[in-house]
Amino acid sequence: MPGKRYGGILLHPTSLPGPHGSGDLGPSARHFIDWLVSAKQTLWQVLPLGGIGPGNSPYMSPSAFAGNELLIDLTQLRDAGWLTAIDIEPDPLFREDRVNYPAIQRFRMSRLRLAAERFFAEGHPDSHNGFDQFCSHHEDWLDDYALFRALDRNHGGIDRVWQHWPAPIAQRKPKALRDAALSLADECRFWKFCQWCFNTQWLAVKRYANDRGIKIVGDIPIFVSPHSADVWAHQKLFDLDDKGYPRVIAGVPPDYFSETGQRWGNPLYRWPEHARDGYRWWCARLRAMLSLCDIVRIDHFRGFESYWEIPAHSDTAINGCWKPGPGLNFFNAIRPILAGTDGPSADALRIIAEDLGIITAPVNALRTAAGFPGMRILQFAFDGKSDNLYQPHNFAPNTVVYTGTHDNDTTVGWWRTLEPAMQDHVRRYLGISGETIQWDLIRAATASVAVAAIVPMQDVLGLTSEDRMNQPGQPEGFWEWRFTWRQVESWHAERLAELATLYGRTADAPIPSF
Repeated sequence: MPGKRYGGILLHPTSLPGPHGSGDLGPSARHFIDWLVSAKQTLWQVLPLGGIGPGNSPYMSPSAFAGNELLIDLTQLRDAGWLTAIDIEPDPLFREDRVNYPAIQRFRMSRLRLAAERFFAEGHPDSHNGFDQFCSHHEDWLDDYALFRALDRNHGGIDRVWQHWPAPIAQRKPKALRDAALSLADECRFWKFCQWCFNTQWLAVKRYANDRGIKIVGDIPIFVSPHSADVWAHQKLFDLDDKGYPRVIAGVPPDYFSETGQRWGNPLYRWPEHARDGYRWWCARLRAMLSLCDIVRIDHFRGFESYWEIPAHSDTAINGCWKPGPGLNFFNAIRPILAGTDGPSADALRIIAEDLGIITAPVNALRTAAGFPGMRILQFAFDGKSDNLYQPHNFAPNTVVYTGTHDNDTTVGWWRTLEPAMQDHVRRYLGISGETIQWDLIRAATASVAVAAIVPMQDVLGLTSEDRMNQPGQPEGFWEWRFTWRQVESWHAERLAELATLYGRTADAPIPSF
């Protein structure tokens, strides 16, 4: 059935301009929303909002529930009286075009500790009541997360994983947990303060966007980090050995991105354990995400049909094997959460299934049965074959199209690496000269029948390979890209607005009926 058509921009908040080393939830986030409105966009897609892990990846967060403390806007803490103007003077090491993660970690976390100290020393009842209510409402995950971070700091940080902690704590013996929570009470309270600040600021940004007709598209990784509060707190839900280490790990076999596959290192689920309690942990996770976002992109959707299991001792992903996922039973369990309090509607886009990589007929059947739109990437469309599913003439309406994703090169960078014969094929297929290839692909995406067309901000700005967000399989040097408002010209929004208007992707566009 025809429904509402969306257009949007992919940009993680860390890439926003701002004075404190990376983008955050401050004024620039609202400025970006205003810019989206001027460009007549209706979606803002972000990457996972959790904290970063090895390689600065937001896909290896220490929690599936907690927000990234580095996104907290320090100016709002200054305005609340918990920091001073001198406290938040920018560090000279900060760059406006890249995120220097070690520098911002030192700067921002020290300021958050100072703000927390002043917050707890003050006696203002309204803010303290808000904090207490937040802690009570989120205690199911917040208590474990705060204690995990406190223990992690107390026992040596990331170089000493939780399996190395004293056995009674690693094994979560009740008395050991009570004693640890008591002795580390102040440290636990600090991490809860950070999560309260993040939650308050992010929900304010979301309200600002929603009030202006912009929906937030979040991202939920299928797997979680081995060194995370989730694995430590719910060990029976993961495939671990008797010492708590992953017995097998997640990844994908050799593909477009890597000849040896991708060895992600995440622990795999014991799906029968999840099924026994009705997928309770997953339901809580999805419910939490849908409180922060309007739409959720489920990363590595194919893993719910079957996933690539790699022996933990293996150095590459080559020697893995496919194992069955939970299938439609899982999606039937979460369906009431997706329906929301108002019930499902004909044009309600709630889930985007990331169905890239090695996709089989059973994976497509599962996505179809679940009713989710899949993803189409235009950079994958031009192999010279007319039956390529990524070519717009093969799209189904229940599809979300991207020029590229955070894992792809920018469109300009991609174009420059194509062989001349393939460039010629692209020109003939699209009927273009290729002089502004990024706008040719943006037009093709926007004009397509796909329910949503989403464009990385780098493509709007016409940036090159140096500005890509990530390159799969590369452990360092990525997730750092930022833009400045000086790079954004008035015609960028004007051209996006024209395309959105021409192809019915504005907030007020009528829903087609035929």
